[in-house]
Amino acid sequence: MKLLLFGSWVFCYFASLLVLRMWTEAYLRSPLTRSLLVNMVSESRTQQEAHEWYGCHTEILGEAVRPAFIQSYLDTETQAFLNRSAEKSGCLFTQLYHSFVSTLFSPFVSRTSINGYLGRGSMFVFSPEQFRQLMNISQDWKSKRLLDLGAGDGEVTKVMSPHFEEIYTTEVSATMKWQLEKKQYRVLGIDEWQDTGFQYDLISCLNLLDRCDQPMKLLKDIRRSLEPSKGRLVLAAVLPFHPYVEIGGKWEQPSEFLVVEGKTWEEQVTSMANGVFKEAGFAVEAFTRLPYLCEGDMYSDYYHLDDAVFVLRPEE
Repeated sequence: MKLLLFGSWVFCYFASLLVLRMWTEAYLRSPLTRSLLVNMVSESRTQQEAHEWYGCHTEILGEAVRPAFIQSYLDTETQAFLNRSAEKSGCLFTQLYHSFVSTLFSPFVSRTSINGYLGRGSMFVFSPEQFRQLMNISQDWKSKRLLDLGAGDGEVTKVMSPHFEEIYTTEVSATMKWQLEKKQYRVLGIDEWQDTGFQYDLISCLNLLDRCDQPMKLLKDIRRSLEPSKGRLVLAAVLPFHPYVEIGGKWEQPSEFLVVEGKTWEEQVTSMANGVFKEAGFAVEAFTRLPYLCEGDMYSDYYHLDDAVFVLRPEE
């Protein structure tokens, strides 16, 4: 009887999602028509949103940080990611399967781990060209060691890795660690990377600060782990700043809070530069505004948040 009830629930679940999907404008029977529409709609949508994604009212920025701002734009790599995301969201039965697995396991397993198992939910922070512009480096620039904290599935690590001889990563999720190891990145423990006996030329901390239980401690550990003269921290933060820590399938408040003041993106950038980063021993060398993009699902082709991406240098 229990098996029959479970089977009936699964059937009803898939049927309801199928009907919902069929009534959305994303559903088309012809793969060719679907592909053409996806590219047209996605490119049109992103062109309209690009001004908001990359725009900055520099007159609102603090005087100390204003000269460090770098204007970014929608480029071909970003558009290609959006097009791929739109194509994936149109794979009906794949999305139904993903939705079912997420619903079934989300009370017990974190969404990050579920995405790692399914191989979905890849993030996009910057393109190779945007990374080089932010770092002010050439295409053939090389350095020694990169550490990517909270690297997820390693897709963003892949953007930075061509410029470094040794690639190190950290990740809490077991399924994401598996994804990183498949890409042949060395995975360090979350309490191991600070005590390796060597320092890093670049540490990336991308959209981790608002999901960390002790963010100021993390920043100070990063500063101690950077090569003093040429070491840099690339840090991305979602603004407005709303910190929460994912524990299992639940969200909890962190034990340590960062004071980030202001209502606008520009005001919060200034507050982080003059307050949080200065307290941690960093100065802003460059920063830009970028959309923090995530692969979509059966309800949306993609999702995005507003990111501030900084290059920070250690200060005495």
